Amino acid sequence: MSQRVIVVTGASGGVGRAVARLFAGRGDKVALLARGADGLDGAAEDVMEAGGTPLAIEVDVADYDAVDGAASMIEEKLGPIDVWINDAFSSVFAPFTQITPAEFRRITEVTYLGYVYGTRAALDRMLPRDHGTIVQVGSALAYRGIPLQSAYCGAKHAIQGFNESLRCELLHDKSAVRVTMVQLPAVNTPQFDWVKSRLTNKAQPVPPIYQPEVAARGIAYAADHPRRREYWIGGSTAGTLLANAVAPGILDRYLARTGYSSQQDKPRREDDQPANLWHPVDDENGPDYGAHGRFDDRSTSRSVQLWASQHHGLIAAGVAGLAAAATAAAAGLKRR
Repeated sequence: MSQRVIVVTGASGGVGRAVARLFAGRGDKVALLARGADGLDGAAEDVMEAGGTPLAIEVDVADYDAVDGAASMIEEKLGPIDVWINDAFSSVFAPFTQITPAEFRRITEVTYLGYVYGTRAALDRMLPRDHGTIVQVGSALAYRGIPLQSAYCGAKHAIQGFNESLRCELLHDKSAVRVTMVQLPAVNTPQFDWVKSRLTNKAQPVPPIYQPEVAARGIAYAADHPRRREYWIGGSTAGTLLANAVAPGILDRYLARTGYSSQQDKPRREDDQPANLWHPVDDENGPDYGAHGRFDDRSTSRSVQLWASQHHGLIAAGVAGLAAAATAAAAGLKRR
């Protein structure tokens, strides 16, 4: 595949950082959008070391003019944008009644409107060329809300509805511009140490936990094969979405019993834990957190379900083959 121009929002850490590194390994030009200067510097170094061409831009995705300006800069310096990946987000770990209206608004502006603004900036440039792909990085929580993350879950649900509406419009217009969504499981990222929290103990992802490189491989595959409306990564994602479709009321009660404890680690949360809601913690005064969180010893680097999601046709053919063999065997037994 020829060198492309890839844009990644939230590229300074976590999944966005892993995605940027993966595309760089292909030799792509990678525009890195995030707020934290130190994190962006680290991401740019990763891209160069992997063989790509970086362009780091400090931008708050909740500011549409800034996002649109960044898109113009990218096209001026790197060329026409081929793939835009929306991944930036923020959150607060707390019961809904402990999240202030200002915090809820900020989370919504970053996590939902940030995707809207990024998508609009990308489409304004892709539609006239009738070329390009937009990948929305979603979550199992786009379908299934859980306790202690009401603002984040609400934003992910909003992204899901927005993306479905947009996809229908592009199909109606017979546009060659594609949008797809990737639903992620729990991932070992730094967010659990820098997202604002009012929990008693340190926040943790709900097991099973996957390494950010698993998510990055799924996102890259979606960018390469954007005709599918969405991809699921991780068996836990598939299980959660299927359970929610079949028995959402039972899942409500299960999460009411387990959702608080499963999202908290044993160590108590420090009162001075950094929070990136209003200001980046990986700025010029902070450390570069990288792609991984503190859960490496509990995280897996593989996902059988991701492979299955990428090979629907092969699996369907295999199932059909087994069914045909079983039918033939049954017919043979009858003849005997």
